[in-house]
Amino acid sequence: MAAPASIGLRRAMDSSGTIAETLLALCDDPGTSWPLLVTTADQVLLTPATITEFTGTADGADVAVGCDERSTLLGRFPDSRRTWLKFRGGAYSGANLFALTSPRARAAIAEWRAVEQDRKKGWRVMRQFGLSLLMGAVLRLRSVHQTAAALGRRLGLDLRVVVLSDPLAAVDVDKQADLDLVERVLAGRA
Repeated sequence: MAAPASIGLRRAMDSSGTIAETLLALCDDPGTSWPLLVTTADQVLLTPATITEFTGTADGADVAVGCDERSTLLGRFPDSRRTWLKFRGGAYSGANLFALTSPRARAAIAEWRAVEQDRKKGWRVMRQFGLSLLMGAVLRLRSVHQTAAALGRRLGLDLRVVVLSDPLAAVDVDKQADLDLVERVLAGRA
C-alpha cells in the first residue's frame, strides 16, 4: 500500500445503493487502478494521521478494514451509539475505511455483499461465513484479528483488520446525533 501522499484522490463516485455493490462495480471495472483506498462520504472526521496509520498497517494485505475498539471510542465519546461486533479481547465498530490492493479483493467484496443486509446483526454475518466462525464469534474464542485471518484463508486472501488509535475514525454521520457530535468536534467542543 502506498503512502497517503502517493495515493491521491483519483475519483469520487456515487454509490450503487450499498457500499459492497459500489465496490463490486469498481472491482469489475477494467479501468480501475490498484491499490484502492476507499471511504464513504459520511466519514467526515478522517485525518491524514489516521490514513497514514491505516495504510501503514494495511500494507501487504489483499483487503484491510479499519475500525475502532469500543474503549477507544467511548473513552472520548461515552454517549456515542455505534454498532459493536464483539470478539475475544474487545468490541469493534467499523470506520468505513478500506484498502483493496488488487482484483483479488473481489472475493471478499462478493462475500460482504451476500451478508450486507445483516451488517448490524453481527451473529447473522458470522453465520453466513460458516459454523466455525459463528461459534468462534458467539463464544468469543477468537480475536478480531484471528477471525479476519480465518475468513481470509477461507477466501484465499490476506484479510486484515486495522484497529485505529483515533476515536474519530469510527464516527460517521448516520443520524442526527452523529451530525451533532461531528459539529461539536469541528467546533472544538467535544
